[in-house]
Amino acid sequence: MKRHFDVLVIGAGSAGSVVASRLSEDRSCQVGLIEAGAMPADPDIADPLKWTMLQGRAYDWSYRTVPQPFTANRVHEWPRGKIVGGSSCLHAMAYVRGHPVDFESWAQAGGERWSYLGLLPGFIRSEAFTAFDGPARGKGGPLDVYLPDAEVSPIVRAYIAAGQAMGAPSLTDHNSGELVGTSTNSLNIRDGRRLSVADAYLPPQVMARPNLTLLVGHEVEHLALNGHKVTGVSVVCEGETRTLCADRIVLCAGAVSTPLILMRSGIGCPDTLKLAGIRCLADRHDVGRNLQDHLLALGNVYSTKKPVPPSRLQHSESLMYLHGDDPTRSTGSPDIVLACVVAPSAAEGLDAPPYGSAFTILCGVTHPTSRGRIAPSGPGRNDAPIIDPHYLETEHDRTVFRMALKRARMVGHHAALDEWRDAEILPGAPVQSDDELDAFIARAASTHHHPAGTCRMGRDADAIVDADLRLNGFDNISIVDASVMPAIPSGPINAAIVAIAETWAASTGITESAA
Repeated sequence: MKRHFDVLVIGAGSAGSVVASRLSEDRSCQVGLIEAGAMPADPDIADPLKWTMLQGRAYDWSYRTVPQPFTANRVHEWPRGKIVGGSSCLHAMAYVRGHPVDFESWAQAGGERWSYLGLLPGFIRSEAFTAFDGPARGKGGPLDVYLPDAEVSPIVRAYIAAGQAMGAPSLTDHNSGELVGTSTNSLNIRDGRRLSVADAYLPPQVMARPNLTLLVGHEVEHLALNGHKVTGVSVVCEGETRTLCADRIVLCAGAVSTPLILMRSGIGCPDTLKLAGIRCLADRHDVGRNLQDHLLALGNVYSTKKPVPPSRLQHSESLMYLHGDDPTRSTGSPDIVLACVVAPSAAEGLDAPPYGSAFTILCGVTHPTSRGRIAPSGPGRNDAPIIDPHYLETEHDRTVFRMALKRARMVGHHAALDEWRDAEILPGAPVQSDDELDAFIARAASTHHHPAGTCRMGRDADAIVDADLRLNGFDNISIVDASVMPAIPSGPINAAIVAIAETWAASTGITESAA
């Protein structure tokens, strides 16, 4: 087996699939792609309707948070993909770039390349979008972006009509400029099947390249360091430990695993590493900090007067982005999001009616100000990580979340839904005061599966990566995944992850230096 590469990419999730595909276009560059999981084999992954059933299977890392004081001391399940395609094999397939304003903090951290306009060529290069023409939309990219029409549920159409009647703008889609308003969800679906980023970027013709080697079932233990250089990667495969070497390392393991790999390698806060029994080799205090995630309340559930037709898509068919204090305001980055689900959707511990008898309006905060952390509990890859997202820790997040729930209920009770709505089941008519709403949110808030920010980009001394996404203080390692985001964008982050990877791959000199 080959043990030395020009470039070694760690993680075959969304970012790693893009990076490995693009770098291996240079046939003189020998690219290795390490993945802890296997190739997808479960047929349920491809079925858009079954995404809610995939959690906890063999290809899920099945992470768990520590108890969260502001969510009724609940421990939250954090599914992440341990498979070629990563979490793009598990998530709900929604494709949302984010609002242009979301990327202003990125530009401040790393320059105009990371502004919305700077990222736009990466978005365009990635997309295969055919619903309508537009100069800012990609046509020939590998990643299908499907905008449904005829398949949209009649309940979702009524929900959209309710939002518009309340003053929310009507949008063609969520990726054509302004984000505030109503639209059906753009989805990464091809011919009725889930399209993971690996499906899109690593099809058989790409995997047949002689200079691209995929190494599945290889779990990373740690990086081997020699001063300011990474000399290799210690991996475990089928019980055997081996070292893979490369001139360049690209960490694409995601917002959970990337900081854990760094810390297991001795790169992190000395106090944090000491508690985990790890010797600190490079003091990087903020590795694992700045953790951000979106929460959704599961959920504002309504029984129906007649049976609900099954979703023909993936249950959650429409997002509605709003300004909580003024739902008629149409510009700027939104602060709340609603989502219509063609099914009952309730957090663990809350009673929900049977499937086919209810619909749900989810709600959440697009720009949470709470910041958490990830840390290792021990020195080995099998030591469970300490994940503490600090959910709803700030008054801002609790206040805006309460506002989001109020907006969800206003939409749910609107006359446009009279044909369907029977009664509100959750939180239920008696729940009206702010204290009662807060108590319900604490029990209902659940991850939207968007962890980010744990190896943030920046110009300051504490930033983990610089504007070129190079690990500060090291010569030959870059980080290209959701962990580098200084701040989380408004919506689902997979589209932005792909754009980060496309932008980095297009601008780096890594292939030239490897050649």
